[in-house]
Amino acid sequence: MLENTGERIIPDEMKPTNGLYLEHIARYYFSLPYVSGRVLDMACGSGYGSHFVAKSKKKTISELIAVDNAVDAIEYASKRYNHPFVQYHVADALNPNLKQEIGTFDTILSFETIEHIPNEQEFVNNLFHLLNPGGMLVLSTPFGQGRNEPCGSPFHYFQLTPEEFENLFTPYPFSNLETYHQRGVTIEPPRQGVKYALGVAVCKK
Repeated sequence: MLENTGERIIPDEMKPTNGLYLEHIARYYFSLPYVSGRVLDMACGSGYGSHFVAKSKKKTISELIAVDNAVDAIEYASKRYNHPFVQYHVADALNPNLKQEIGTFDTILSFETIEHIPNEQEFVNNLFHLLNPGGMLVLSTPFGQGRNEPCGSPFHYFQLTPEEFENLFTPYPFSNLETYHQRGVTIEPPRQGVKYALGVAVCKK
């Protein structure tokens, strides 16, 4: 079994109505219209989302590469969520040679990853160079007090403000950028007076 650290989503150890699980799977549901071609799921964790996307989009994807830096997570995912379209790899998201190791992609998904990485701009830069021209990046992160501010989670370096999240993508020549906010399972354009827990960006290269 995969160790339950309190941060990982392990569906087999959760009730189907668990709010945290529902929030996470909602992001994979949200991403489906943008998924095609060769797909990367960066920081795939236990692998449930990679498996879900591969099953849901089997007619429109060629393969899905699921990457995580935790050896135990990849070992678990490759056994529990095996799928003919999915390949699981141990890799570092900040590795500058990642493009040479795993290639480039038409779709990149990365949910709840940035807050675990000390240099978020380096991470986004890596994703941008892994994305094919015309490709789609769908990325999410929880909101908080901001970059370099204290964070309540022992697993996170920081949690960006909504403004910092939107500005994260402006240094890159994406042809289109849309940002959404999430509360519970609802992912929508932000509405005035509504408090949201997370941001979701959809970027087209």
